[in-house]
Amino acid sequence: MKSPATSPVVIELNAVLVALTANQPLVLTLEDGTVLPSGPFESEHPTLQAGVRAWVERQTQHPLGYVEQLYTFADRNRVGAGARVVSISYLGLTRERLSAGARDPEWRNWYRYFPWEDWRTGAPPVLRQSIVPRLGRWADTRERQERVEANFGDGKERWNEELVLQRYELLHEAGLIAEAGKTAADPMTGMPMRHDHRRILATGIARLRAKIKYRPVVFELMPPQFTLLQLQRAVEALAGQNLHKQNFRRLIDQQGLVEETGAISSETGGRPAKLFRFRQSVLLERAVGGSKLPLSRPT
Repeated sequence: MKSPATSPVVIELNAVLVALTANQPLVLTLEDGTVLPSGPFESEHPTLQAGVRAWVERQTQHPLGYVEQLYTFADRNRVGAGARVVSISYLGLTRERLSAGARDPEWRNWYRYFPWEDWRTGAPPVLRQSIVPRLGRWADTRERQERVEANFGDGKERWNEELVLQRYELLHEAGLIAEAGKTAADPMTGMPMRHDHRRILATGIARLRAKIKYRPVVFELMPPQFTLLQLQRAVEALAGQNLHKQNFRRLIDQQGLVEETGAISSETGGRPAKLFRFRQSVLLERAVGGSKLPLSRPT
């Protein structure tokens, strides 16, 4: 048996591919929702990004559009088939979807994996009913108590939407999710994934939630024309938070992110609404500085 120092290393490529449909954030999965698209980096791939694009298209028949490198996972316990596995993950955004009847690959609502992260209708019941009490019993030291407070608060307020990965890892450490190997799958704590793919997905959600505050990446998920309410609902879906309507529209106007198309939508269910499109020049003007689109919660 080889020592860890001489064990071979395998480079794996993973993709967190996100779309928005009916105000719900979706992630593309395989094997009945248990894994993300992935595959090994091969010598025929000219670059890492080319490799992940090739694997996603091969496994899902879904071409990738916007892609950025997300994170490299190289923990010592990531071992498979006698080799240490280094996983390089990517975040991809798309407007396209597979057919509604497709089972594998399949788009799944990411809140199925993280039900405690969706605050759009208030504090998720799972926090009060299950997670916070169980974490309270686990937090038998001051250090643990402080970490629970920083990441989950009291389950009612003081929620930082960007701490998706920290919350998942705390639940894993406390043995409250199936991937920890100490408990069976529990619908209250979300659908598990194989390997550490739910951890990778948590990393992707956290990155996107942070990024929508300073770069106009949300437009990668929008149709060519949209109402301002549709844009607000898209940001809310990604952030898991409701926004103050007037403040949100003021921010959009101040940043000059959109322009009117001159068309009207009659599919709003109420008064006809103006249709807008993303100003392409903004992407060039603010490619470095970002678009400064902060979340604005009701006061």
